[in-house]
Amino acid sequence: MSGQFSGRRALVTGAGQGIGRALSIKLAEMGAQVFALSRTKSHLDTLKAECPAITTVVVDLSNWDQARQAVSALTPIHLLVNNAAMASLDSVLEAKPEDFDASFNINVKSVMNVTQVVAGDLVARKQKGSIVNVSSQAGQRALKDHLIYCSTKGAVDMMTKVMALELGPKGIRVNAVSPTVVMTAMGKIGWSDPAKAGPMLARIPQGRFAEVEDVVNSVVYLLSDQSDMVNGHLLPIDGGFLAA
Repeated sequence: MSGQFSGRRALVTGAGQGIGRALSIKLAEMGAQVFALSRTKSHLDTLKAECPAITTVVVDLSNWDQARQAVSALTPIHLLVNNAAMASLDSVLEAKPEDFDASFNINVKSVMNVTQVVAGDLVARKQKGSIVNVSSQAGQRALKDHLIYCSTKGAVDMMTKVMALELGPKGIRVNAVSPTVVMTAMGKIGWSDPAKAGPMLARIPQGRFAEVEDVVNSVVYLLSDQSDMVNGHLLPIDGGFLAA
């Protein structure tokens, strides 16, 4: 298991904290040559200190040209995880146009940008690859005060399917994971209030939120050859939330 991804180059966006950070470390432990991308240098510095084998890349994905140039310099990339995202939580009547633009730029447009570079290079080299987009249960179920966030993740879900349809014949699989609330450091702060957490937990049959490892393990499966016939799917990591 430790050498499962030996000889493969992996890129994880939004790798400075939370899911992206844990995933980068896991992939390195499993033998991949990992490139961890984030816009926050201090987060990447601590990641590098924790796992020196990882190559860190500081770039703002909201800048189309700079992101494209930075990712191009890393190719070939055989395993891509589009994890970078932001959350802007407002109601329908209070959502702001600047938050809409910023959220779609990071959560959706950057996925297209990075994937175009990585997949385009693989196609040119006639090499296979696997891509996982980190979506959310919010892409499939309406949540109060999540107008913009739900919309971006719904877009990621359909983008995943179109990518799978077009890239599958070229040997590149594309899937997505759709977690419920994840207990990252930020998640613990945002959902530590029982009054807020209670109603959401009541909608999850397993009665708990996801841990970072739950998401990491699912992404690893989708990246691996063990899921070789899985393409174009949205894998819920939600304890049954979407089944209710």
